[in-house]
Amino acid sequence: MEFDQLINSRFSVRSYTNQPVDRETILEVLKAAHIAPSAHNYQPWEFVVITSPENLEEIHAAYPRSWFKQAPVCIAVCTDHNRSWKRAEDNKDLADVDAAIAIDHLVLKATDLGLGTCWVCHFDVGLTRKVLNLPDHVEPIALIPPGYTTAQAPAKSRKPLADMVHWEKFTNS
Repeated sequence: MEFDQLINSRFSVRSYTNQPVDRETILEVLKAAHIAPSAHNYQPWEFVVITSPENLEEIHAAYPRSWFKQAPVCIAVCTDHNRSWKRAEDNKDLADVDAAIAIDHLVLKATDLGLGTCWVCHFDVGLTRKVLNLPDHVEPIALIPPGYTTAQAPAKSRKPLADMVHWEKFTNS
C-alpha cells in the first residue's frame, strides 16, 4: 500500500469477523514491530501473543468489552525497564516511547496486511501482569487485538495543523 494511503486508512477497529489470523501473518506484523527504532537501540519491548481460547478468555477479563472479545488474537506489548535507556539529565525512562514506536510499526503493518487493530491502554494492569506471568520489571503498555474486519474507516477529525505547530519557539495561541 502507498504510504499516505496506509496512514490515512488506519483506524481503531472495534468490530472483528470470526476469520482466524494465521501464524505467518502475525509474525509479519511482529517483524515490523521488531525493526522499529529505540533509544540507544536497546529494544526494551516484549510481545506476548495470545491465541488460545483459554488464554484469550483470561486476557479479555482485563478489558471486558464485547468488541475486544471478537478478535482472534491479542498482542500484549510490554517493556522491560531493566533494558530501557534512561536519559542522564532527568532519568527519564524512554521505554514507553520505544514501545509506542514499535506499536505504531505493528499497527501500520497490520493495516497493510488487511487487518484491523486498536490500541487498548485502559486495562486492568494487575490482572494483565498476572495472566501474562510478567516479572516486576516488565510492564504491560498496550493490548493490541489484530483481526479481520468489515468496518470502514470513519472520516478523520483533526485539529488544524497550524494550531499545533510552532516555528522556532513555543507560542501560546
